[in-house]
Order: sequence, then structure tokens, then C-alpha cells
Amino acid sequence: MADIVLNRKHKLGLKKAREAAQKVADDLAESFDMESEWDGNTLRFERSGVNGKLVVTKDSVAVDAKLGFLLSAFKPKIEAHINENFDKYFA
Repeated sequence: MADIVLNRKHKLGLKKAREAAQKVADDLAESFDMESEWDGNTLRFERSGVNGKLVVTKDSVAVDAKLGFLLSAFKPKIEAHINENFDKYFA
């Protein structure tokens, strides 16, 4: 198994950060066929071989994902995709 752990500071405030996190989740759903659901300020996501969470606060966002054996080979691509979305939506 491979883990993806990313943390970012932002200046959006909680409401706009949640909106940005939803955009990241929507993009991941489209690109990687993931489902997500909010639990407070935590967006939990999963699909076969992947599960994780995206935690939003008023000044930071963090993702913690666990990739199964088969998807661990794609860790660099998935991690780069998440970083691009963070750059795009949390700038």
C-alpha cells in the first residue's frame, strides 16, 4: 500500500475552502471514478483500491489517502493531479 499525504495553507476562509475542496473532489470523481461524502469539514472519498479524506479548515487543507496495491504504481500521477488541483482551487 502507498500513502499520499499533502498539506496546504490557504487564505480562502472555511466556506470558500469547502467549495474549493468540493471542486477537487468533483475533478477526482471525473478523473478517477471516486465517490465522496462530507462529514462536517472532512470530505471522505473512496473507490476500489483507494480511500481517504480531505480535511478543510479556515486556513489549511490536508489530504490523506491510502492506495491499494494495484493503484500504488499510479501514486506519482495521482499525487501530481491532487497538487495541480490544490494549486488551481486553493491559490
